[in-house]
Amino acid sequence: MNTPGLSIAIMAAGKGTRLKSKRPKVLHEIGGRALLLHVIAAAREVVPADQIYCIIGHEADRVRAAVEATGVEFVLQPEQRGTGHALQMVKAFFALSGEEVPQNLLVLSGDVPLIRPETIQQIYKAHRRENAAMTILTAIPTDPTGYGRIIRAEPGTQTPDVNAIVEQKSLRPDQLDTQEINSGIYCFRTKALFDKLDLLDTKNAHGEFYLTDIAAMLVADGERVIATQAESVDEVLGANTIAEMMHLDAAMRLATARRLMANGVTIFRPETTVIDAEVEVGADTVIEPYVQLLGATKIGSDCRIRSYSVIQDTVIGDNVTVRNGCIMDTATIADGAILGPYAHLRPESRIGAAAHVGNFVETKKVTLGAGSKANHLNYLGDAVIGAGVNVGAGAITCNYDGARKHQTTIGDNVFVGSDSTLVAPVTIESGSYIAAGSCITDDVPSGSLAFGRARQVVKPGWVAAHEKTLKNGK
Repeated sequence: MNTPGLSIAIMAAGKGTRLKSKRPKVLHEIGGRALLLHVIAAAREVVPADQIYCIIGHEADRVRAAVEATGVEFVLQPEQRGTGHALQMVKAFFALSGEEVPQNLLVLSGDVPLIRPETIQQIYKAHRRENAAMTILTAIPTDPTGYGRIIRAEPGTQTPDVNAIVEQKSLRPDQLDTQEINSGIYCFRTKALFDKLDLLDTKNAHGEFYLTDIAAMLVADGERVIATQAESVDEVLGANTIAEMMHLDAAMRLATARRLMANGVTIFRPETTVIDAEVEVGADTVIEPYVQLLGATKIGSDCRIRSYSVIQDTVIGDNVTVRNGCIMDTATIADGAILGPYAHLRPESRIGAAAHVGNFVETKKVTLGAGSKANHLNYLGDAVIGAGVNVGAGAITCNYDGARKHQTTIGDNVFVGSDSTLVAPVTIESGSYIAAGSCITDDVPSGSLAFGRARQVVKPGWVAAHEKTLKNGK
């Protein structure tokens, strides 16, 4: 987006005492990522990361560590003395750093995760169009209780001009019916804001510097203060309790499901699914109830993800079937594979095209080649398995010697008999067979049959003799 002359400040210094949590408020998660990361992501759609100033205070080091990979700048607010004080710290930052002061400064809250880039752009466009000193994003909720109200210069008209922001407890009787609320999101002409910040006082119930007082100051000086209304009240709502946060989480996840369905994905019972905001799914894929798609998961087209599967940070190709109850974490699945039911793919599992990973099979750091099958009760860890391999029921790789991990290598078209134990490091070359029940500790050449088990002994009549011995008490 083209937004010359604009920087964004995000207020993220508060503690969030009403959450009753040790975690900083802005690091609580909805939609699979921290509140603050949602706000930063929206802001980065409007301006570059180095024009975003994140104001941190409570557990500043923890907040910084959580979001510094985004590339934003940080402004420290050591004492949390109100929203006006937060912007005083921004003013001081520019003075000390020598950075060029932007012509306009847009202020966001770090706990308003549903804010959209389009709405940020809407505020800025209205601000410039009306040549305002301050522009306020507003909304009209079903119940405005607890919010500051917008007092328009000409109530009931289309004029955008605002006289003041009045906190609920300060409303006069004739203002009680005012429904339009202050969202706490603003755009300022930076010089107008900075000129007034040092005039703020703490003569209020909380003894804090309120940014909302700037509106009346600017109006008194003949500057324009205007309001623009958000398209949806949900995107300006913050969260002060866990219950409110879960309301936002539900709204975000439903919006994600609707976005996917609009792009051709079938989601049965979307209210039962948990789909993170970054998840991507191709057209004609079907997602059944009670599925969780988490993190940076990407699913191709024409797949079917059956109920109770939990898939995190995993890339799935086209035409893949994930049967019920599969667990996947940081895996890669090629086109046409069939997984489950109840398969567990741990990190660095790479499943080849048309491969099968079946009932109660666990993989970890494994490459399973195209068309290979491990259908029943296997553990495959630290292994490279070629194409066309059949791994029989109960066969496992023994990858750990108590101190170190070792690799098993299996060539193409190998047959591993049921209940075999492959003790790494070991190589099974292409086209060989492993007899059922074998413990394999040495390499197997191509085209060979290997077995490692005691020779079977049959003793006819042993049962009757044994029973006679027991009867005689001997």
